Amino acid sequence: MALSAETLPGAGRAAPARSAARAVARQVHRRRLDRIAARVVVAGGLLVIGSILAILVVIGAEVVPLFREPRARTVHTAADFSAGPAAGAAFGVDEYREVAFVLGADGRLHLADLAGRRPWPAVAIPGLGEARLTATARLGPSRYLLGTSDGRTIPLGINFELDFSSGRSVTPSPIFGPPTPVDPEGRRPILRLAAAAPAGGAVTVAQVGPRELSVRVTSERRPLVGAPRREEAFRPLQVEADGEVTALAIDGRGHDLFVGTSRGQVVRYDLRGSAEPVRVETVGIGRAAVTVLGFLIGDRTLIVADAGGEVSSWQVVSSDDGLPPRLTRIHRFASHPAGVAAFAASARDKGFVTTDAAGGVYLHHGTTGRTLLRLAGPEPAVAATIAPKADAILTVSAGGRITHWAVDNPHPEVTLGTLFTPVWYEGYPRPDLVWQSTGGTDDFEPKLSLTPLVFGTVKGTVYALLFAVPVALLAALYVSEFMSPALRAVVKPVVEIMAALPSVVLGFLAGLWLAPVIERVLPGLVLTPPVAAAAILLAAGAWAVAPAGLRRWVRPGAELAVLVPVVLVAGAAAFALGAGLERLALGGDYRAWLRSALGLTWDQRNSLVVGIAMGFAVIPIIFTVAEDSLAGVPQHLRAGSLALGATRWQTALRVVVPTASPGIFSAVMIGFGRAVGETMIVLMATGNTPVMDWSIFSGFRALSANIAVELPEAPEGGTLFRVLFLAALLLFAMTFAVNTAAEVVRLRLRRKYRAL
Repeated sequence: MALSAETLPGAGRAAPARSAARAVARQVHRRRLDRIAARVVVAGGLLVIGSILAILVVIGAEVVPLFREPRARTVHTAADFSAGPAAGAAFGVDEYREVAFVLGADGRLHLADLAGRRPWPAVAIPGLGEARLTATARLGPSRYLLGTSDGRTIPLGINFELDFSSGRSVTPSPIFGPPTPVDPEGRRPILRLAAAAPAGGAVTVAQVGPRELSVRVTSERRPLVGAPRREEAFRPLQVEADGEVTALAIDGRGHDLFVGTSRGQVVRYDLRGSAEPVRVETVGIGRAAVTVLGFLIGDRTLIVADAGGEVSSWQVVSSDDGLPPRLTRIHRFASHPAGVAAFAASARDKGFVTTDAAGGVYLHHGTTGRTLLRLAGPEPAVAATIAPKADAILTVSAGGRITHWAVDNPHPEVTLGTLFTPVWYEGYPRPDLVWQSTGGTDDFEPKLSLTPLVFGTVKGTVYALLFAVPVALLAALYVSEFMSPALRAVVKPVVEIMAALPSVVLGFLAGLWLAPVIERVLPGLVLTPPVAAAAILLAAGAWAVAPAGLRRWVRPGAELAVLVPVVLVAGAAAFALGAGLERLALGGDYRAWLRSALGLTWDQRNSLVVGIAMGFAVIPIIFTVAEDSLAGVPQHLRAGSLALGATRWQTALRVVVPTASPGIFSAVMIGFGRAVGETMIVLMATGNTPVMDWSIFSGFRALSANIAVELPEAPEGGTLFRVLFLAALLLFAMTFAVNTAAEVVRLRLRRKYRAL
């Protein structure tokens, strides 16, 4: 007789025991997997948070140096000049700060080896003779014009030759020109001198008396045949102002002469004509005598300083009221405790240095209007210079002593004011918000206002959401509540696939295809929404009164098949009406009508194009999240509402939408974040013009597009490079703030409707 497992002793108890053991083992295994999964999820979340924090640290590390205060340290120099400077001394240094030069009162050019390697002999000025140096004018980098006591001028240029064959060696090479008289009526000493050398000919103005000036204009005429002829004209000028002349300055174009007086006035003369100089205006600066007149790089901004220690910048500004341009004060800088004695402008930026009779040396910046550094020299300086790389300040005393400061000031033009508030830039009639980071000349004044970029980001986002939110939310509501399940299974995946379209493709199509199309059919496009709405209402009314037999041909939830042809016909009718409206009411050209009637300018790549293209990119995201939220509303809420007699529209609007409102709000905020960070569509579909104009027919420049355009060309570590990182940080902060606020609102909505 065979024995079964059930008849064996203990067999009945062993099977349940093994089953229980396997259940315990499975439970232990599940718990182990749960712990592993929990740790992986936590680690992934911490990794995401750490990555975001790391990005913030990297961005912050590039931004912080923008706002670091400038610093200066004293540098020991191995040599001083053997003689004191001449009046209005020409004082400078090479770019490596190894050799400095100064025109001495003894009529020689003195050289000092700051590195202490070898002495340089003084160079006699050829053609000076028995005369003395009495004045100096700067013509450009290392170019000067020397005035003498017998009414002549001597050009001087100083070159520094570099030799790297056996280490770096700097050799100064002065070049003197022939003496030229500037006072043909006599040999009176030149008290002060101002000069300019524009392409059309040199202009020299010499003070030969308390109020007497002599103007020499040199021009070159090129006849059709023969060699060019050089012509000179001398014009005496009697200054009409209170007090004596104490300072002179000419802009580099030779257009305007500025004369400072002992009564605190600045007189402007127009030198543009071939006749006598014309006095244009007299401006009161203060009560003290004007001691310094000088231009910043570019010769647009005039620096005025006086014996009372006041320092201010001025520009010849055009007005909007049709009046002639006027000399206008732009900034007032920190005052010196004593009279200002010397001035030197930077050859790299809008910085400049002023010194006073008490030994103070101040570093200012013309764009920001700030005084960046206040230094104290061992003795009063009579001349100063800024190194060619703007990395040092050097002064020289009356006894020839050199004081040398190394300056760390890499971003002088950046402050919170210049980044976010209006700034009075050179050539502008008033303070303005401008982004223009590069220019075609070395004297370009960077304009780094981020406000137009923030405005452009907000503008593009607003127009994109105005197009995308109504379409996406209404489509989600229709698909979720009214469309048949079979059709929904096709429509929803198709819309979701739209999110996979690369933004660069959308931007390419928007810029090269959509923008010209919209330009041709804009009146019809404007008429399309009202015409389509009217056609849909008429079609709905006709459908409501149509025979039941006809309506049975269309399955409930598939009415979209009837409306699509209606919308297409309405669109064609709107475009036809738009063409007729443009021809009959808008003079045949709507762009000219916009400009003449409304003062609006049409740009082909504008906010309308961006709104449509970027809205097309945002619609799938908003639609998907909103539709999922609507579909997630419990069915018993719909059933209860319908059972109480509500219609499907009433149920959808008063029950389903409020219940799904947290998800709908999240969908809109996700779309907002997508639009704020969009780069390629904005880059390719707008003119990238950083203007602050809400017109839908004009373009803009967004933060993201600006970073994409300019970062590849920005020198690493430079001001533009760091400002672009600041723009990235600002974009991150905007998105973070919006998402945080959205999450707070979503949680409040969720608490409000969770009882449903």
